[in-house]
Amino acid sequence: MAAEINREKVDSKEEVEAAVKEVWKYVLGFTPMAVIKCAIELGIPDILEKHETPMTLAELASELGCSLPSLYRIMRFLIQYKIFQEKPISETSVGYAQTPVSRLLTKHGKHSMADLVLLESSPIMLAPWHKLSARVLDNQNLPFGAAHGDDLWGFTAVNPAHSKLIDNAMACDARIQVEAIIEGCPEVFEGLKTLVDVGGGDGTALRLIVDGCPWIKGTNFDLPHVVSVAPVYKGVEHVGGSMFDHVPKADAAYVMNVLHDWGDEECIDILRKCREAIPQDTGKVIIIEAIVGCEENDEFKDMVLMLDMVMMAHTSKGKERTLEEWSYVFNEAGFTRYTLKHIRTYKWLIEVYP
Repeated sequence: MAAEINREKVDSKEEVEAAVKEVWKYVLGFTPMAVIKCAIELGIPDILEKHETPMTLAELASELGCSLPSLYRIMRFLIQYKIFQEKPISETSVGYAQTPVSRLLTKHGKHSMADLVLLESSPIMLAPWHKLSARVLDNQNLPFGAAHGDDLWGFTAVNPAHSKLIDNAMACDARIQVEAIIEGCPEVFEGLKTLVDVGGGDGTALRLIVDGCPWIKGTNFDLPHVVSVAPVYKGVEHVGGSMFDHVPKADAAYVMNVLHDWGDEECIDILRKCREAIPQDTGKVIIIEAIVGCEENDEFKDMVLMLDMVMMAHTSKGKERTLEEWSYVFNEAGFTRYTLKHIRTYKWLIEVYP
């Protein structure tokens, strides 16, 4: 027995101390998200952006109409996390100022990601995380349905406020992705006269594409309850329907942030509908998705794996896929080849051809 005990690994005091510190990160892991959400809801990034020069604690508290002690503690935390920064105003005082991170948290900035934070930190999207272990034990015990009595899409269809929250968040991501595509590989849209955005939400992505490529006539295709409240955009027609039934005809189909929400069978079905909608000799499907395990995109590895966990918590069959898994889906949908283009985000541009 003594010999067996001696063979067991005994962690050093330093290893235990380091491990305790690491676990505390997960004990308190929700805290940064919650405090950043608080700052967004209070409008602190917008106030500092509008003020242009550093604001004292008293000035910021006056603008918000809140108590100094609570605001001070919030700002102290966010400065520690480098969300905001302190800058000298005089020899005896400092003020709060924006950083590149906090500028992304303004509510109406060009590159705002505030609505993404508000979506993922909402009670509706947080509740399914508490059901994740049940899904691992029984893959039919789906977290979102267990928390809300319906899957994400059914719940969203009858809850307009949550539908709006999703549309706003997807518009945030669309602004980032489309800008990266147009700047990094604009040739993907050359020669196209018509483009259908499949599952295009409120049409933000297609509007940006048409703005950058004004020769394209765009069709934004999504569920009727989504397009019925979509804004009017020049060069974009909103069409309601289901991508599982049909896809409107166009020179090319654009599918961004959609396929990872679904299992292989559903993806194959969607892509077959896209293949039927495009010319068989000159058409293509433009897919914007993450790829698990691509070494060229290794800096985003952790982020892609976290998104895969989001798919487990929030969807029935969705997942982030490896290149081999994508190849299987493309081949089963009847496509013969595809090309990859790396853009300056965590996603890839994949052009798939009949």
